[in-house]
Amino acid sequence: MIRDTAIVTHEPDLLASVRELYSRLPETRCLEPWELQHVLYSLNYTDDLAEEVEIAAAIEVARTDWTPDEGAA
Repeated sequence: MIRDTAIVTHEPDLLASVRELYSRLPETRCLEPWELQHVLYSLNYTDDLAEEVEIAAAIEVARTDWTPDEGAA
């Protein structure tokens, strides 16, 4: 019996990956979640394509690291 494999998987270290990507490549801070999805996969930060919703949540947290005033609002 062949099991179905998930195309999109849960990435437990997504926040750490986004933070590291932002610190190494600051120009990626302005990318949208759908753009960052491909960048993370292409640079081997993730094994599979992560969901845009998860990336968006990680972006919000990671951006408060760089601009803490926005996180307070």
